[in-house]
Amino acid sequence: MPLTYDTLLVERRGVVGWLEFNRTAARNAMNARMMHELEDAWHALDADPEVRVIVNTGAGAAFQTGVDVGQMSRDRDALREQSRRTRDFELRFTAWQNGVAKPVIAAVNGLCAGGGLHFVADADVVIAASDAEFLDPHVSVGQASVYETIALAKKSPMESVLRMAFTGRYERMSAGRAYQLGIVSEVVDPPGRLRAVAVELAERIARRPPGELAAAKRALWNALERTP
Repeated sequence: MPLTYDTLLVERRGVVGWLEFNRTAARNAMNARMMHELEDAWHALDADPEVRVIVNTGAGAAFQTGVDVGQMSRDRDALREQSRRTRDFELRFTAWQNGVAKPVIAAVNGLCAGGGLHFVADADVVIAASDAEFLDPHVSVGQASVYETIALAKKSPMESVLRMAFTGRYERMSAGRAYQLGIVSEVVDPPGRLRAVAVELAERIARRPPGELAAAKRALWNALERTP
């Protein structure tokens, strides 16, 4: 640690592992390189015995804005691979999709859109800066809203998720509203304290034995997945 990636910043600070999206010019949208690096980075942090809790956040003004459609349209091989993984339920973006056993905190800074909602829905704990915003633009570009919103509907009232899916890019959910709906557990104000609050929370969680944390996470997620 730190590990070297083209699209991510990954390191350990004390007992806290950090996975930070780092394509600021593209508002941290996922290109083909990031998709591959995410899988490796999650496994590296999960395998590090010194890491007790992982914080996932974004560099710059955005948290994560989903797939970089422009880049993917120019990379036909990557587009075919992504389409196959989507069809076959083999996405490997998030901690949950990669079977990460350690607790994961999503610290949402700025905009979280589209595929970025994967990382909110699949985190164990979500906190957000007071200026964070959430939206799902799929319907606005002629796509179905599926994976992200289905996962969010397991944590939040269905009506709020449907509204997000139906309104697309024409309506953004504030951090305060996300807190009211249970999508996030804490709103941090001023926004500049987000990382400090994430560290404080991670260190509190890390006081518990790793085996207990892993067992609790496994039991609760299994229960959620099996609930009709």
